Amino acid sequence: MSYRADRAGRAGRADRVDDGPVTTAPTAFTVPTVPTTCPCQSGMPYQDCCRPFHLGEGTAPTAERLMRSRYCGFALQDEAYLLKTWHPSTRPLSVALDRGMRWHQLQILGRTGGGLLDRSGTVEFLAAYRRAGVAGEHHENSRFVRERGCWLYVGLA
Repeated sequence: MSYRADRAGRAGRADRVDDGPVTTAPTAFTVPTVPTTCPCQSGMPYQDCCRPFHLGEGTAPTAERLMRSRYCGFALQDEAYLLKTWHPSTRPLSVALDRGMRWHQLQILGRTGGGLLDRSGTVEFLAAYRRAGVAGEHHENSRFVRERGCWLYVGLA
């Protein structure tokens, strides 16, 4: 059911209109639950690790912390955070997140620069996932820059 405004434009129940049964579209995916241990595998609770970055309550102090928080963003399907931490010169309009992919392991293989006083750095990592019961890995050496005090993902190194 919906309601129309009266002739003066006032909101309210001036006329009642029967629009038929209310239906909801089926959801194509389920949002992952908020984890207790951070998916970035720092060993810290999510609320004390990547969650503040995801909520905009702080920024990652190093390139590796940004990379870990972005991995966590992929694991939790947080497209807004991934786009926010992507450098504007290489940022896509959207991130094609695969709702069936479950990220479950992150291994840091190496890093160059990316420290508290650096302006750029790289982080090489291996991320393991499962999709439709099939195991897979994503290996990448990512490039990061720091602008106005914030680390941003640029792309492949």
